[in-house]
Amino acid sequence: MSKPFRAKSTLEQWRIFQAVVDYGGYAQAASQLNKSQSSLNHAVSKLQNLLGIQLLEVKGRKAYLTPMGEVMLRRSKLLSQNIQELELLAASLEQGWEPQLSLACEIIQPQAPVIKALKAFLPESRGTRVEVIDTVVSGADDAIAEGESDLVITAHLPKGVLGERLGVVTLVPVVHRNHPLAKMPQPVSIDEVIQHVQLVIRDTGKNPQQDRGWLRAEQRWTFSSFHRVVEVLKQGLGFAWLPLHIAQPHFEDDSLVELNVSGGAAKSLVTYLVVPRPELLGPAGQHFSKLLIQHCKTLR
Repeated sequence: MSKPFRAKSTLEQWRIFQAVVDYGGYAQAASQLNKSQSSLNHAVSKLQNLLGIQLLEVKGRKAYLTPMGEVMLRRSKLLSQNIQELELLAASLEQGWEPQLSLACEIIQPQAPVIKALKAFLPESRGTRVEVIDTVVSGADDAIAEGESDLVITAHLPKGVLGERLGVVTLVPVVHRNHPLAKMPQPVSIDEVIQHVQLVIRDTGKNPQQDRGWLRAEQRWTFSSFHRVVEVLKQGLGFAWLPLHIAQPHFEDDSLVELNVSGGAAKSLVTYLVVPRPELLGPAGQHFSKLLIQHCKTLR
């Protein structure tokens, strides 16, 4: 069995090497680090001897990187950053800051504000990993009931569950502009519409509920995402209820059209942010939930 690797250099030596480069010389670095110039010279000289390569060359009063020094500087800064993040993570864990968060997100929820919340969370995340899981219809119910997700965005509040209102999503009936339904005199009856193939998204719940969501026609083709549904609609096949924010770009390029259904067929659903186990939600989850609410509400 080979012996475990033991580093010859120390983090302090790399820190001093970086400081000499960043501040432009030994004297400047010594002043910033509150150390003697001779101690910095000794540390860098020892580091170079250990590595067997020259990192710096001094010209006048200034230290310049050698080509090999440039490579080692980049790698050493990554090492310092990793150590800093590791120590910050340890401090965060001590304070109860979660190392991982999971968000179960109903697929009709507009993604733009969720992504903005993630972007805002990143610089403050302290290394917390975030997992975003798509759910459909009763899949969000399972995520709430089982408490496996720290946060849940849902379009249906189960009985006895409280949630923070995020916004309203409108679902509209959509077909290709050359679909037979689009060619019929408008408005068309809902009975006429459901004679055609309906494209739906698979309910991700353990016990799919046929009486919820947008399930209506007898003949249905089921897919796992709205992206798939849009691609099939663009081939002139079937009809589907799409969130308006997903359908709008395709209305604008005239590839898809909204059906005019007598009596109206648009459906409005309110989305909510639910914390299944509020007593277990730590500071990272609390902060991320505030960001989600903040960015979702800007769309209202």
